[in-house]
Amino acid sequence: MAMSSAALVRPATEADLPDILAIYNEAILNTTAVYDYTPHTLAMRRDWFAAKSRSGFPVIVTEVDGQVAGFGALGAFRTWEAYRYTAENSLYVAPDYRGQGLGKRLLAHLIETAEALQLHAIVAGIDADNTVSLKLHEQFGFREVAHFPQVGYKFDRWLDLKFMQRLLTAPQ
Repeated sequence: MAMSSAALVRPATEADLPDILAIYNEAILNTTAVYDYTPHTLAMRRDWFAAKSRSGFPVIVTEVDGQVAGFGALGAFRTWEAYRYTAENSLYVAPDYRGQGLGKRLLAHLIETAEALQLHAIVAGIDADNTVSLKLHEQFGFREVAHFPQVGYKFDRWLDLKFMQRLLTAPQ
């Protein structure tokens, strides 16, 4: 399926949170993209969004013909001060919109934003069987830096987690 020419990436607003929640909960319930079992609530998404805003990290959405089709965010990799130049990225696309290039648009925007924020590194934690996400990140210069065998358990099986990293220009 070809990507709609009406697709755009923009900053998320509170009005987008129900759509973001639906996309995230689908990932929880049906994929290993999120190592969680229980769907989140709208109050949890509001708290998440407020925390991102307070920390100066972006939350973005991709919209197709007026419908939120995916979202992405940057967040703290670890909370100690020396990690302030490293962020972790996340991105999710709704099932009906997967395979249309929306993840590429989201990831490109997150990288540009990370550079504008003068970050030095972006880390992505990806389920080792999620070949689509692994290949997407590789296309954008991410390289595998760690493989953690059997650190998660979901859908009656052990899950491996890979960390991928992309270095950006050093902060001034």
